[in-house]
Amino acid sequence: MPILKGAKKALRVSKKKNLINRRLKSQMKTAIDQVKKEINPKNVSLASSKIDRAVKKNIIHKNKAARVKSQLAKLKSK
Repeated sequence: MPILKGAKKALRVSKKKNLINRRLKSQMKTAIDQVKKEINPKNVSLASSKIDRAVKKNIIHKNKAARVKSQLAKLKSK
């Protein structure tokens, strides 16, 4: 356990950010799974939005986002 005041605060902040990041990543993965289950333009745009938001908040890398969005677009076109 942290002893110094700054270390205690860093632990609090880290836990809070971890919770937020997990929530956003989970929402993104759920949206992607919905697209794979039922492919329609509304689901694809929602998933793309969630992916873009995750990139904006540095939860996933922009290249991974581009790859996943490309795969979703391929599914949509089939």
